Amino acid sequence: MTHALVNAPDWLTTRPIAHRGLHNRSVGVVENSLSAARAAVEKNFALECDVQLSADGEIFVFHDDTLDRVTDHTGRIDQLPAALLKTIALKGSSDAIPTLDDLLGAIGGQVPLICELKSQFDTNERLAARALETSARYDGPLAFKSFDPAKLVALRTLKCTRPLGFIGETTYDSPEWDFLGAEQKRDLIAFAHYADTQPDFLSWWVRDLPNAATNLYRRALNRPIMTWTIRTPEQRATAQSHADQMIFEGFLP
Repeated sequence: MTHALVNAPDWLTTRPIAHRGLHNRSVGVVENSLSAARAAVEKNFALECDVQLSADGEIFVFHDDTLDRVTDHTGRIDQLPAALLKTIALKGSSDAIPTLDDLLGAIGGQVPLICELKSQFDTNERLAARALETSARYDGPLAFKSFDPAKLVALRTLKCTRPLGFIGETTYDSPEWDFLGAEQKRDLIAFAHYADTQPDFLSWWVRDLPNAATNLYRRALNRPIMTWTIRTPEQRATAQSHADQMIFEGFLP
């Protein structure tokens, strides 16, 4: 698969990117909520969000596989129907779990949105298709990214015209990656998917900066690097030296 043009507009890195919106639980503004999105817009920050599907195929803005951490309910989001999920409040706030359509309406094209497609590293293309369908009439600056190369391939195959980014780490040795096989981990570390995905930008863990992949992207290919999640002055210094923009949380840049 070849892609002659790189789709990396300046808006990808012009503004600091609020991680899951500009959330602050102490004042009732919870991650991935409409309130967090509106707070980012008010401060003129770009924002990042996570999306995944309900059991019946609606696309929701939610990070975790399960509801337990940020709601008073339990269960996997992909095993529950949209009608129920829309009624579930985010803990400590007046917001319910939003759909992607809700979020796009709240942002209204005022600031860039970087949308992460969550994945179990299967071959299911439903999330990619639903994300494209939902955003088809949205005129604002919007990019998609994923840890899973297959999601980027699916978006390419579906003729996505939005910027596409790969979220990377230099190693995959933390427990959250135990579900991946050894060969999958080797391929991710080796960037073996590049010929198929050719990401327009990278979104890389600040712990792993700098590295060969991000240096190649910035210096040889002239493509942008985001880095996550910036919470400390030390991390911010790393971001300023080795990335083009930061995804931040817990402070105002």
